[in-house]
Amino acid sequence: MRFKLLIAFVEDSKTDAVMKAAREAGATGSTIINNARGEGVKAKKTFLGLSLETQRDVILFLVEQHLARKILEEIAEAGEFDTSPGTGIVIQLDVEDALGVSHQIEELANIVEEEL
Repeated sequence: MRFKLLIAFVEDSKTDAVMKAAREAGATGSTIINNARGEGVKAKKTFLGLSLETQRDVILFLVEQHLARKILEEIAEAGEFDTSPGTGIVIQLDVEDALGVSHQIEELANIVEEEL
């Protein structure tokens, strides 16, 4: 079984919605890294040297390759990435190998068979 790693950089107020959408699209788990910071094309405004930016979360999803695109699109929709500038991005990377996921492979095999 082949996997993809989806990495979502999400406005913290949208984390729960993104997690729910990913799970409904077939993601079986995730890892959340809180309190990330980032900057887009334009630098965020400051007030007396203090940043006014919102907190970000980084969410990692290890997903089966046949489900990856659907999950990617659902994450982007739930996070409003294409409709509201600065709300976040999601990227997909190939995973060469993964250990510790044998318990998920059984469940994923059934899901992927239904999708194909």
